[in-house]
Amino acid sequence: MIRRILRWAAALLLVAIAALALWLYAPDKPRAALETAYPGEYRTVLGLRLRLRDTGPRDAPALILLHGFGSSLDTWEPWAKALSAKHRVIRLDLPGFGLTGPDLTGDYSDARTLAILAGLMDQLGLPRATLIGNSLGGRFAWEFAARYPQRVAKLVLISPDGFASPGFEYGKAPEVPLVMNLMPWVGPRSLIRANLAPAWAHPDALPDAVLERYRDMLLAPGVRRAILDRTRQTVITDPAARLRSIAAPTLLLWGEQDHMIPVQNAQDYLRLLPNARFVRLPGMGHGPFEEAPAAALAPLERFLAQ
Repeated sequence: MIRRILRWAAALLLVAIAALALWLYAPDKPRAALETAYPGEYRTVLGLRLRLRDTGPRDAPALILLHGFGSSLDTWEPWAKALSAKHRVIRLDLPGFGLTGPDLTGDYSDARTLAILAGLMDQLGLPRATLIGNSLGGRFAWEFAARYPQRVAKLVLISPDGFASPGFEYGKAPEVPLVMNLMPWVGPRSLIRANLAPAWAHPDALPDAVLERYRDMLLAPGVRRAILDRTRQTVITDPAARLRSIAAPTLLLWGEQDHMIPVQNAQDYLRLLPNARFVRLPGMGHGPFEEAPAAALAPLERFLAQ
């Protein structure tokens, strides 16, 4: 009797494991279908095929918008539509994300990303531009301003990354949890929602359409493995000296209800950036340009007009 119960329990366990695997499993989506659903133009820069959008008058002041971790250029559309009336607005899927997808070199270092950004500006005929970056894109924006000061007219940082956080140490790659090795094969909506919702001041307000877009971009061919590779290669160094070197006028925007990078972290940047002003965004979270685009745009427009 006991053996029969154990066999029955083992069979149930196998069924449960199989059901869990089926629930978690999500294959890559076909590239052709995604490129139809999410339009863009493509340029090859330093061997990497970049997806981008370039709108607004070609002779207007240029803005380059850099998205955050796991996102895509589509995150900027509400702002891009408004800003394109007076500016040339360029946004791109960063290496390893969206429909740019994996970098065949396998190099996801900051140096490689900054070189690609400089190469893109060269191709577009842009000696200078204003860089606007959120989170990971914010780190790339200020790193670019430190490395290529002559190419940055102004700098806008929205809840930027750059200082060591839990799980990271300066000068050392992070310990990637073993479970993350499953990332290239999983993609349930509930798991993606759980990771994305904290970017909203009010997580219940995360729109289904936004969730579906983030999931589509995560399931783009090779992106999940590229994200895993980038995570393994991320080595943050103390940013103090580089931040102090940035002379470009800088606007620091931060949602007061940012659950991902707390607004208190703004003080680290204000302490080091020599030419920065700070605007708190009440009732907004980590991605104000998606959560409350009109309200968040007002301080940006004032800064660009000065």
